[in-house]
Amino acid sequence: MSKTVLILGASGKIGSHAAEAFWNAGWCVRRFDRATDTLMEAAAECDVIVNGLNPPNYENWARNIPRITQEVIDAAEAHGATVIVPGNVYNFGMQSGVWSENTPQIPCTRKGKIRVEMEQSYRAAAARGVRTIILRGGDFIDPNQNGTVMSLLTMKDLHKGKLMTLGDPDVERAYCYLPDWATAAVALADRRDSLQMFEDIPFASAHFSINQLKTYLEQTLSRPLKLRRFPWWAMRLSSPFWGLAYEMLEMRYLFETNHHLSDEKLKRLLPQFRPSALETILSAEIPAPAQPEAQGGRMSIQTSL
Repeated sequence: MSKTVLILGASGKIGSHAAEAFWNAGWCVRRFDRATDTLMEAAAECDVIVNGLNPPNYENWARNIPRITQEVIDAAEAHGATVIVPGNVYNFGMQSGVWSENTPQIPCTRKGKIRVEMEQSYRAAAARGVRTIILRGGDFIDPNQNGTVMSLLTMKDLHKGKLMTLGDPDVERAYCYLPDWATAAVALADRRDSLQMFEDIPFASAHFSINQLKTYLEQTLSRPLKLRRFPWWAMRLSSPFWGLAYEMLEMRYLFETNHHLSDEKLKRLLPQFRPSALETILSAEIPAPAQPEAQGGRMSIQTSL
């Protein structure tokens, strides 16, 4: 019997990797096109909906995230589909330590509160029969080097022998290697009927500090690197008239908060799942030789959904 998955945001980071992983696992993959499709019609006869939709640069989250959430819930409820949501770590605020499904969610930012409210909507829908899986990851690491903090900022000047840190270089942070996230999402979709109606599952892909990354890169590239600080002062100056700068400033605390995600629940649910080796993850965003830079334009960053 064929299995059908609807990928929302199929051209984005989560969506592109999810589409590939589900296709490779033998699923029928539908890619949602916001220009031509309605979500309710696109979800017809789908078994799973992967919600990879996310407004770029945090654009109007307070309006767009609740709207997208309700549309996904309505479609899933109408067609009996399971929803897989890429959760993030904004929910936990400034608590240091290991974050699990049992960690109190005490967000300290607007975006964190919006994410908590979003998950509460899914939890309420699950009580009505909409099976939902929150697969929660940290900062994205994408082998396609597609607009992540790692590729746009941290390793941007690696070819010049420089590495950038956005906070204390000894702070360890959670990261999400997107091909592994997608593989785990497929495995959970395959056994969705055995899961609880609402599952909050931390995805402990990797955690490391910038100094640990620096040591690895120096050994791999056989040359010393200089560490430089991100110019947060420029973000403060730009924030009144540049929305992304304002939004990045709000999330600065994450670069100063020691944290990683627990792997206990995922190991229990998917005992056969094996994440990629740390060396593979760390190597994924080593940039190719630098190309001439395009003139003009501003960066567009997506750290995690």
